[in-house]
Amino acid sequence: MNYINYINYMNIKNILFYFMACFFLYHSFSYSLEKSVQDSFPILESSQIFNPVYGEKGMVVSQEELASGVGAKILSQGGNAIDAAVAVGYALAVTLPKAGNIGGGGFMLIWLNKEKKAIAINYREKAPKLASKDMFLNADGTVNNDVIDKGYKSAGVPGTVYGLNLAHKKYGSLPLAKVMQPSIHLARKGIVVTHALSSSIEKAKDLLLTSEESTRIFLNKNKESWKNGHILIQKDLANTLEKIAKEGTNAFYKGDIAHKIVQDMKEHGGIITKEDLENYKAEEMKPILGIYRGYQIYSIPPPSSGGIILTEMLNILENINLKEVPLNSAKYYHTLTEIMNYAYYDRNSQLGDPHFVKNPIEKLTSKEYAKKIFARINFNHHTPSKQIQIEGVREEANQEGNTTHFSVIDKNGNMVSNTYTLNFWYGNGKTVKGTGILLNNEMGDFTAKVGIPNSFGLVQGEANAIQPQKRPLSSMTPTLVLNAKKEPILATGSPGGSRIITQLFQFLVNYIDYKQNIATASSQPRFHSQLWPDEIYCEDGISPDSKEILINMGHTLKRGDPFGSLQTAEQRKQGQVYYGAADPRSEGDGAVGVFSYKVDSIP
Repeated sequence: MNYINYINYMNIKNILFYFMACFFLYHSFSYSLEKSVQDSFPILESSQIFNPVYGEKGMVVSQEELASGVGAKILSQGGNAIDAAVAVGYALAVTLPKAGNIGGGGFMLIWLNKEKKAIAINYREKAPKLASKDMFLNADGTVNNDVIDKGYKSAGVPGTVYGLNLAHKKYGSLPLAKVMQPSIHLARKGIVVTHALSSSIEKAKDLLLTSEESTRIFLNKNKESWKNGHILIQKDLANTLEKIAKEGTNAFYKGDIAHKIVQDMKEHGGIITKEDLENYKAEEMKPILGIYRGYQIYSIPPPSSGGIILTEMLNILENINLKEVPLNSAKYYHTLTEIMNYAYYDRNSQLGDPHFVKNPIEKLTSKEYAKKIFARINFNHHTPSKQIQIEGVREEANQEGNTTHFSVIDKNGNMVSNTYTLNFWYGNGKTVKGTGILLNNEMGDFTAKVGIPNSFGLVQGEANAIQPQKRPLSSMTPTLVLNAKKEPILATGSPGGSRIITQLFQFLVNYIDYKQNIATASSQPRFHSQLWPDEIYCEDGISPDSKEILINMGHTLKRGDPFGSLQTAEQRKQGQVYYGAADPRSEGDGAVGVFSYKVDSIP
């Protein structure tokens, strides 16, 4: 019996034992594993402050530790990376309800190591057939943000169940019922409310109070947030997951679950219909492939802007010798910021759902185009946004989004990078009666009105206007990396709304150019610029002298809270050792390695 099997993740009575066992095992086996790995690939790197978690037979990293444990358990039972990823996806719907979901949508990127092939699965939400271009405008032409943020009309047709099940059906190896069993058990028997979960409920309490079902599930009889230590049981969600496990995708889109979704829509003025659910399909797509300093960077194509814009930014940066640019210097911040602004102009003005818009993918991801942008950059002074784009009203983002990401690598070198979302914390706050399903508010990612920023501050164009059956433009950027030998080495990604792409940009630069391990590369202070508002949004960590230099170069700096939650899995020497790094910015994140150690002697 191996390490993961020994720990009963599903037994509430053993929760305390689970944490004690994890602590014991992590420290007990560090010496044994270190002896088995070549000295050139040390477990701990004394030259760096931050170090990743390690594993021997695979790695699972997510924004919630129990869900990572579920994925590791599936790997230990003989499942592949796709099985584990699907298990994590369903588990997060239980353990991380603010973002994990079956009522939202997202993107999955898969590397099949035997076939040497990357596959993208698009399960982004769709606009219902009754959606219209001006559906979120008031009579005076202003945008009704209240309806966009928390109305039933804000929900797009969910894609998560179709996407996860499509990946499992085509590329998984274990039965779906076995893969989903942990999430069903966690929902039915309950999970211990952690400080992170309690805090997220408290933050979203006003939103959750707009739904009787959400209030019943996430708040106590006094309509207060559940506190640490409470056992959160989600019986309706358990029943929903059980139906999906037994009946497959049709249970959600054509069966009793679909009927309940449609009925809830009718009762509350929503516009998702039976036909919308029956006609929904996820789709396989060709990933975006960029080459950066010899590394192959795979990411997601439209309707996500992530892959194109990440590739564009890396292509521009490739024209610069970063050996002459110290990490976290004013020159570093200025250079990357200017690149971000030019790339986000392209994002906001040219990209959309490929079934409705012709996206200039070849142009924007070409080295030639990158050289043209590079030639326009002033490396001594900031170029104001109005010189790059002059249109519309500019405002700041008014709410934080909440997506989540997980990464998996198995012992055979298969990799999965998956980002999915409800858009905001707990979506639109509405739980479908009798299902436990929280609905997304993804319709807010469309352009409600050209020139007016959405809730992430993005000023978008006509290419992303609302149309029936259209998918909104996204910033999700699940990413896979192969080294110069074309060996799979990295699966990574992050939540963060419009800041996702710039997080991946900085992380890859830290990892590739500055030779940092995945934990250190994730821990560097982050900054973000997206053309509008014309400012650098930055975490703490920029030195006072760098700030002064940047201000003198024409930049406006806005200090903000930490953002993002990178979840990265890495393999070295083709599976001799696995590393995992969960972002230190988020409470409750977890990287769980898979081992082959016997622990029968532990009482």
